Amino acid sequence: MSLRNLLPGRLGFGTAPLGNMFRAIPDDEARTTVEAAWGHGVRFYDTAPFYGAGLAEERLGEVLAAKPRDSYVLSSKVGRVILDEHETDVPDFGEKGGLFEHGNPNKVVHEWTAEATERSIEDSLKRLGTDRLDIVWVHDIAQDFHGDAWIGKFEEARTGAFRVLSRLRDEGVIRAWGLGVNKTEPIELALALDEPQPDGFLLAGRYTLLDHEHALQRLLPMAQEQGVDMVVGGPYSSGILAGGTHFEYQQAPAEIIERVDKLKALAAEHGVSIKAAALQFALAHPASAAVIPGATRPSRIAEDTAALTETIPAAFWTGLRAAGLVSPAAPLPNDA
Repeated sequence: MSLRNLLPGRLGFGTAPLGNMFRAIPDDEARTTVEAAWGHGVRFYDTAPFYGAGLAEERLGEVLAAKPRDSYVLSSKVGRVILDEHETDVPDFGEKGGLFEHGNPNKVVHEWTAEATERSIEDSLKRLGTDRLDIVWVHDIAQDFHGDAWIGKFEEARTGAFRVLSRLRDEGVIRAWGLGVNKTEPIELALALDEPQPDGFLLAGRYTLLDHEHALQRLLPMAQEQGVDMVVGGPYSSGILAGGTHFEYQQAPAEIIERVDKLKALAAEHGVSIKAAALQFALAHPASAAVIPGATRPSRIAEDTAALTETIPAAFWTGLRAAGLVSPAAPLPNDA
């Protein structure tokens, strides 16, 4: 199924921060943030077992349990099984080490086999307190977590998770599936397969104002040619485009801070909020079906909603391109 036809709007809610990413978030703050998203009309929610070892799913499920199930679209991910036992060693999360150190203490097993995929879905349904997932993403079979071993993880997923999810889609158990990754190469590889074929993909951090050149070279032309839609995750580049200090889940380096300063200066010159520029840029590509910023404060939801509809003068986009702050190949909202 086309993601564009499945999704209820162009703004969704990404729940990674609800897994206590970067900091310990009080339960009531997490709850009121999800309620704020609902109150602002957001009806697409994305989560994953990885986010705080199940914590984000639990917190999201607590709120959504009181909402009519047919009134929203829910996606989660496979590739991590959360065990009942507690982790006693420092977990190996590749480049993302320490990301969820404030999450649940449960041990996380990385596995993309058929058996692990089915168990992951069953466990997610329990944590979320729901009877079904609409979309399932195959999570993090990429270089940032596995280095040179990522091809082996991809093959495990191809013969395991991909086939299970394709069958569940054909049986009507789920409505769509795809890859949820922070790198373009696994998606390119999946789109080149004869079978199984994903319905779309969740690409985090690779189609933003700060980082989009690589995605434009191969991945997005392939996606357009095949009619496969993209959900843009991490549109604020881990927070640096929304007033934070993180880029790629780490403290932003000097060159990124300098680039952000230039973007903010141009935005200020035209009376544009940087959030609006970030969201509207991400959605301007023809392959983009939705964008899913994360948040842990209700006020951020109001900002995201306003950013989506903020009027941005064409001169801003023209200036962005003239200053070399975006790729010449990147579609902009004012392109006719």
